[in-house]
Amino acid sequence: MAAALTEPPALPHSGGPDVEDVVLEADGVPLSGLLARPRGTPRATVVAIHGGGMRAGYFHGLSHGGQSLLTLAAGLGFTALALDRPGYGLSAGHLPDGATLAEQSRLLHAALAGFADTYDTGAGVFLMAHSYGGKLALHAAADERGTDLLGLDISGISHRYAVDLALVGDIHGLRTWPLHWGPLGLYPPGTFRAAKPLVTPMPGREAAEARRWARDFPRLAGRVRVPVRFTFAEHEGWWHHDEETIASMRGLLSEAPRVVVDRQPRAGHNISLGWAARSYHLRALAFVEECVLDREMGNPPPRR
Repeated sequence: MAAALTEPPALPHSGGPDVEDVVLEADGVPLSGLLARPRGTPRATVVAIHGGGMRAGYFHGLSHGGQSLLTLAAGLGFTALALDRPGYGLSAGHLPDGATLAEQSRLLHAALAGFADTYDTGAGVFLMAHSYGGKLALHAAADERGTDLLGLDISGISHRYAVDLALVGDIHGLRTWPLHWGPLGLYPPGTFRAAKPLVTPMPGREAAEARRWARDFPRLAGRVRVPVRFTFAEHEGWWHHDEETIASMRGLLSEAPRVVVDRQPRAGHNISLGWAARSYHLRALAFVEECVLDREMGNPPPRR
């Protein structure tokens, strides 16, 4: 059990870019979300995709100043859009049982096409995804439209569960709580109270599909042709992330021009709500910048 962290100096909540509610239309389905825009032309657009049983606000944590991905990204010159995945938020009324990942990918691409018609996306769209959202990001990249993406940054997922699959259907149970959070000291005071409005049931069709991920990943991975970065928290409990698992993932992502794997110290599965959120977000945004340079220079660096 890690000791509680000594609270660092607070970063201000105010003075950063505004975060506004937004609704995107996706083939007749409304996708709710949060949007933060920089001053002037954006460097690129970062689209944040939450995990199972969560909401878009996962990426706009305010328990400690500097925790929000949205305000940090916009302050660094990126447009930042966090969407409620199909089956969550406003779309839940249209999709009461949720949607498969293939259906979610289709709706996500439709929503992003409409977004690009309205907003300047800069150098392009980059997907930053957490946990179950990482499955959607890989689906979206494997789609024929996925080659238009700048790249992917995925935290909290591999292709091998480290738990009994029966726990996947008990996502908000007492047995799974430690898997989501890890040691309590990894999170600022007030985090769990603030997270209550973000927690929501996982739609039935999504929960049923979750058990097939180990079988689905190889098929998708071979069709991903954009750079990918994976981050594993020090206290990740849902997924195996040993060196053999990582080597297997790299091998399956055979068409991706870059596959980068990183470790985030002092973090649990829900990295973006912890003390480590700012550190993780800065690392992820640095990878976005690298992907923008790749596109601008047309010469991606070797795989590593």
